[in-house]
Amino acid sequence: MTIGFSSRAAASACVLCAAGVLVLGPAASAAPAGADPGPAGGPHATAPRPALLYRSGTQVRPRPGAPGVPAVSALSWLVADAGTGEVLAASNAHRTLPPASTLKTLFALTVLPVLPGGIRHRVSETELTGIGAGSSLVGVAEGRSYRVSDLWHGVFLSSGNDAVHVLAALNGGWRATAARMQAKARSLGALDTRVVSPDGYDAPGQVSSAYDLAVFGRAGLRNPDFARYCATAEARFPGRDGGTYGIVNTNRLLSGTNGVARYPGLIGIKNGYTSNAGNTLVAAARRGDRTLLVTVLNPQAGGGLAVYEEARELLDWGFGAAGRVDPVGSLDALRARPRPGPEATPVAAAAVTASGAVAADDDGPGWSEAVVVAGAAVLGGVSVALVLRLLDRRRSAR
Repeated sequence: MTIGFSSRAAASACVLCAAGVLVLGPAASAAPAGADPGPAGGPHATAPRPALLYRSGTQVRPRPGAPGVPAVSALSWLVADAGTGEVLAASNAHRTLPPASTLKTLFALTVLPVLPGGIRHRVSETELTGIGAGSSLVGVAEGRSYRVSDLWHGVFLSSGNDAVHVLAALNGGWRATAARMQAKARSLGALDTRVVSPDGYDAPGQVSSAYDLAVFGRAGLRNPDFARYCATAEARFPGRDGGTYGIVNTNRLLSGTNGVARYPGLIGIKNGYTSNAGNTLVAAARRGDRTLLVTVLNPQAGGGLAVYEEARELLDWGFGAAGRVDPVGSLDALRARPRPGPEATPVAAAAVTASGAVAADDDGPGWSEAVVVAGAAVLGGVSVALVLRLLDRRRSAR
């Protein structure tokens, strides 16, 4: 027995199919192929909560039982998990401020990879010109030969602007180094930073932020040379007479000097001071399997050592709050940096195509794709109806 359809019935069925595609297309295409919708009546996945880092004031998302955030006087600060990049709490994280010598973190990220520590270099007079008045110095001497590793000890421990000038000269010069630092900041997604003077010396227009400095600190800890230098508490530096002398890290949470107790588990990173920036600090500490980063910029109370005590309070809070607060943002700046505004919202992640081009993810198929599918269905239906009608005529002719 042969079962057939009339052409009129076939055409009607195709029209109904096309209408169904138009109604269901956007809804059906919203779920990616292979996605598990979950149990019927079960909870639906929720989108990540928007970042709060562009808001002014203290931002934290405590869960029940979380400790209270300490009241610190810094103009800007941030506490983050160095491993995950999650920002646990922050205050004015993107406020642009003079960074002082904490900008040397970006200098090191930029120059360390191209100057191996074993290179020896004899310092010339021109390499020591242009150092700002009142700069911190390690004691680099004209005509003396130094290993590059010696100069890095001078940068990280003594915050020596003389060592920075020599390393910048080896890197192609002062302006070239500033431009490369700027490019490095952009490559990390640190958009608040403007580099004018690579050593962090006060210069018109030179700014960074607690957020950007935390990004630099986190990236630095991933570089073995950076991590080793920033964790060094004491070293010997070559003297003018051919001998050496001791230098001590000016990050007092690491060295435990000037009445500041060492912080347990501290692993660096860099402190700074200028009259314009005040006291600044990027620090990291490890406890168990967790490493926290803290940035503190320009405390307004407590004197010159307040930057260390406020960092201590924030680190203590961070270790106590870990697992008991929801993140307010992420240091993965290239993937998760929100757009500025009172209500920060996540930026869609970018996907790299096979050709290497970057394409922004959208929200999935919508009406435009559904219309295309429906149009194809209508055309297909009309074609089927025409074929069936021709077959009917041939059978009638027989």
